[in-house]
Amino acid sequence: MTIALPRAMLIDMDDTILSAYGRPEIAWNIVATEFADELAPHTPHAVAAAILASARSFWSVAGAEWRMKLIQARQEVVKGGFAALTGPALPTELAIRIADRFTRYRDEQMFVFPGAHEAIDEFKARGVKLALVTNGEAGQQRAKIERFALEHRFDHIQIEGEHGFGKPEERAYLHAMERLGVGPEDTWMIGDNLEWEIVAPQRLGIYAIWIDVHGDGLPEGSDVKPDRIIRSLTELVPG
Repeated sequence: MTIALPRAMLIDMDDTILSAYGRPEIAWNIVATEFADELAPHTPHAVAAAILASARSFWSVAGAEWRMKLIQARQEVVKGGFAALTGPALPTELAIRIADRFTRYRDEQMFVFPGAHEAIDEFKARGVKLALVTNGEAGQQRAKIERFALEHRFDHIQIEGEHGFGKPEERAYLHAMERLGVGPEDTWMIGDNLEWEIVAPQRLGIYAIWIDVHGDGLPEGSDVKPDRIIRSLTELVPG
């Protein structure tokens, strides 16, 4: 499907431009396997499952302040996973080492999705005003922007940790649009988080595009209705 490009796009970074956090179950299982000897008699799979359950519980109630302390948040998540295991207790220092290894592993595995740079460059060449709107701690997010050559591709860079507000707060979208000199009727929001990039922008009248990079489809029972679903930014480039 090809439709005319808007005057402006607000584009998420993690798991939209960069493969950053998707498929955590794979990453936790890989990292747990690296520590198999120290986890015995618990199996890496059982530990990874406990950590994933702990993560779901933690992030379901965690406030925005924890996005500014992601390394510490992961340490708390692993401690919670350890606490839920039945059988011999595992040491806290091991939980911290596993959490920190997960952080390093994620960083090692991060990459730009194929065609993302080229798509963004094409949008810019066609006169679309572009804002990168990302949540997270300033230093970590700025490092990704520099590492993956994103800064020069955008007219406005908006990092939660630098601005003091982030998605799904209304001002995150309003500020980005103000900086680009556009209104909701001129703007698309593109990203992978259904609340941050679909529901909240739609309340403001922004055309909201969900990027489903793995092709999993909407979660069962979800009543969220993206204006469009894509698997890659390249799908938005006019043919």
